[in-house]
Amino acid sequence: MKKFWNWNTDDDTGRILTIDGTIAEESWFDDEITPKLFKNELASGQGNVTLWLNSPGGDCVAASQIYAMLMDYAGQVHVNIDGIAASAASVIAMAGTSVNMAPTALMMIHNPFTIAMGDTDEMERAISMLSEVKESIINAYELKTGLSRTQLSHLMDAETWMNAGKAIELGFADSILTDSDSKQMHDAASMGSYSFSRRQVTNALLNKAIANKSRIKTESHISVASLQQRLSLLTH
Repeated sequence: MKKFWNWNTDDDTGRILTIDGTIAEESWFDDEITPKLFKNELASGQGNVTLWLNSPGGDCVAASQIYAMLMDYAGQVHVNIDGIAASAASVIAMAGTSVNMAPTALMMIHNPFTIAMGDTDEMERAISMLSEVKESIINAYELKTGLSRTQLSHLMDAETWMNAGKAIELGFADSILTDSDSKQMHDAASMGSYSFSRRQVTNALLNKAIANKSRIKTESHISVASLQQRLSLLTH
C-alpha cells in the first residue's frame, strides 16, 4: 500500500513522522484500513513526535482524521514545515504542540471546495455541506491562533498565503526554524512578514483593467469610419 507518510526514529529527537506530498494519495473511502493503519503506527510507539510537513493539501476528511489522532496523542507533537502546508495540510499543522516554519516555508488557508452535479436541491446540499466543512476547519484554526471566527473566515475567503513571519504574527505558527532564541525569532518574523491574498490581487487587476478601459474610451479619437475600414480588410 502506497502511503503519504513515513516513520523513522532518531536517537536524539525520538520519533520522526514525515508527511510529504498530497494527503490521501490513496483514497480513504475505498480503503478503510488506511486511517486505521496510520492510527496503529502512531500508537505503536511513545514519546514526543517531530512531524516534518510538506504538502499542498488534499482530502479534508483525511486531514481531519490525522489532526484528531495527533491531538489525542499522549506525547508532544512538534510540527516543522520545511516546504509548504497548504489547504488540508494546514489543518494537520494545527495539531502541533509547537509549529515551526523554515524561513522559506509557506502556509495557505482557503475555503473548502468540491465537485457537484445535479438539480438545485443537489447544489443547495453541496453548499450546505461546504459551509459545515468550513466551520469544522475554523474550529482547528481558532484553537491554535485565538483569532475570531470572523477573522478566520475572511482569511479563508481570500485564499491567504503566509510566509513564516506572517504565520507567527497571526498565530498559525510559533517560531522560525534555524533560530535558537525566541526573541530573535519573533523579531525576524515581524520584520519579514507578508501574506498574499489571491482575491485581493484579482480584484486589484480587475479594477486596473476597468480603469484602463475607461481611460482608453476617453482618450481614443478613432473614428467609426476608420474602424469599419479595418474590419473590411479583415473580412476580405
